[in-house]
This record gives sequence, C-alpha cells and structure tokens, in this order.
Amino acid sequence: MDDDDLDELLDEVEKKFCSKASAASSGVRRSKDDNKQEKWSAAKCEPHKSSVSEDIDALLEELLEDDYDSSPQSKGEQFSKREQAEKKLSSQSAGRKCCPVFIGGSSVTNGVGTATSKRSCDQLRCISCDFRVLMFDDSEWDPSCDYLFLRNNVPDRHKLRAKLKKRKGLRAYACQCNWFSSSETTDLRNQPQLRWVCGKHLD
Repeated sequence: MDDDDLDELLDEVEKKFCSKASAASSGVRRSKDDNKQEKWSAAKCEPHKSSVSEDIDALLEELLEDDYDSSPQSKGEQFSKREQAEKKLSSQSAGRKCCPVFIGGSSVTNGVGTATSKRSCDQLRCISCDFRVLMFDDSEWDPSCDYLFLRNNVPDRHKLRAKLKKRKGLRAYACQCNWFSSSETTDLRNQPQLRWVCGKHLD
C-alpha cells in the first residue's frame, strides 16, 4: 500500500469516527444546554408568578382596608386623635406615678403628671372612701349635687349624669364622698378637701 492509499484510508477513518464522536458530544452539549435553558426559563417564570400573586394579594389588602375605612363604625369604635394620643400616653407610662397630682378641664391631657408636664391624672383614688374617682369630660356638677347623692349613686355613671350639666372645657370629678369641677390644671395639694391620690399602684 503506497502513501496515497494510506492517507485516503486515514481520512476515511477520521471522517467516520471523528464525525460520530463530535455528533455525540454535540448532542450531549445540546441536551445539557436544553436542560439549562429549561431550568432558567422555569426559574424565570417562578418569580414572575410569585410577583403576580404578590401584586394580587397587595391589591386585595388595599381593597379590604378601603372597605373597612369606608364602612360605618359604631360610636364606641370611633375615637378622636386626642383620645388615641391619650391612650398611647397612658400605656407608655403604665409603670409611673403622678408626682405631684394634677386634675384639670377637658382640654388638659390625661396621663402621668410631673412638675414639668402638668397632665391630669386619670388613675385617681380617694383615700377616704376608697373609691376610684370618676371623670366626666365637658361637664360640671350641678349646685344641687350633695354627699348623699354621691353616696347612693357612685360608681353608676348613668345615674350620676342626673346632676351633671354640659359645659364645654370643664371636667367633673367625683368619688363616693367628694366632687369637684375643674376648667384648668389644678394641683391637688392646693385642694386639701380632696383626699385623692394617684392610684396607679393601688388597684
């Protein structure tokens, strides 16, 4: 066999076997690429699906909130911003006592009173009758109110209203043995007849 025949034979072998090997390897590469592409497209679809569902959830929540806000609420559920602020203040100062103790009109904020922040104490208790002091905003006691009336009706707020007059800016206070109407911040040390103390830790 001469050199030319040998070269032709080698060319044929190379074409036959190398083309099969390259085809096989390209097939393997293609299947790997296809798998990668499928995984990538699946991964791409998943966040898209989740983002769509998140958008739908967010829209539903907004609609529900709008419905809740626009729905008529009962009077017991409606609170003014001032009342909410007072609630927040009293919850924040749950562990502290008033010193000195102040009372005041309905415009005076309730909470823990100090020498610098003169808030009206909303946890008053009488050390004479050991009753909690009741408060009525925008009201004052009628001159006909007396000890016997309070003795018979405290702590029934509904019955006590019989001797209350509407008066904007004032706040009426009462225990079972004493009563007081206030329009401005008053230090209880200046009212010796009122034996009221901050009862935050007395309950």
